Amino acid sequence: MTEAPVHEDAAREASTPFAIRVDGLGVRFRRNRRGRRSFKDLLAGRSRRSRPGEFWALREVSFEVRPGEAIGVVGRNGQGKSTLLKLVAGVMLPDEGRVTVSGGVAPLIEITGGFVDDLTVRDNVYLTAGLHGMSKAQIDATFDDVIAFAEIGDFLDTPYKHLSSGMKVRIAFAVISQLEEPIMLVDEVLAVGDKAFREKCYRRIEELLAGGRTLFFVSHNERDLRRFCTRGLYLDKGRLALDAPIDEVLARYNSEYGGA
Repeated sequence: MTEAPVHEDAAREASTPFAIRVDGLGVRFRRNRRGRRSFKDLLAGRSRRSRPGEFWALREVSFEVRPGEAIGVVGRNGQGKSTLLKLVAGVMLPDEGRVTVSGGVAPLIEITGGFVDDLTVRDNVYLTAGLHGMSKAQIDATFDDVIAFAEIGDFLDTPYKHLSSGMKVRIAFAVISQLEEPIMLVDEVLAVGDKAFREKCYRRIEELLAGGRTLFFVSHNERDLRRFCTRGLYLDKGRLALDAPIDEVLARYNSEYGGA
């Protein structure tokens, strides 16, 4: 049966030895985008075989992440890296297995995630931060810091849809990095920004890690993976091929595919 991510309550968090626990995770997609699953498919047991045109983006993936760890997810395009982050974030449901998250997550996994095109930058800051649990008073207190970090003060009343991709990354990261969630999920969206701002974001990530945050980081940049991560998860053909120190994971990946 499909199970949504389980977020442990506050009473259990202090004694929970993990930040993220993934057990037997599997996600099935159809190659034909017009295809639709029936209600019977959604209720089918985990032993049901794939039908023609279906494939498993992830299958039988299990691991635990301890609080404060920095995990780099490695693999070729199409191996399930971003899908894994979405499952941890709770924006996608697995077809089998279970994801348990101890505490909340601050996700930076899509440039447009949580932002509304027709709203202004100002309104989007309040909307997105509010959706992640910040009160209006908290947003008021951090608003100037968010805008200063994003360096986007001249565009406060501009509709979000008129921003460039780089500007969207700036405001998204500025908002998400203000959240006090214990787990931060970062996909490759930062690659869109300019080099100077990307370095600014990376310094902020290092500050959050120094403060005890847990990081789930997807990147094809080997230098970035080594900079932040001590441990790696290597996904290959939808399976967890290796869970080991990041240097070992990158060495294995390089030997098989010639680079991250």
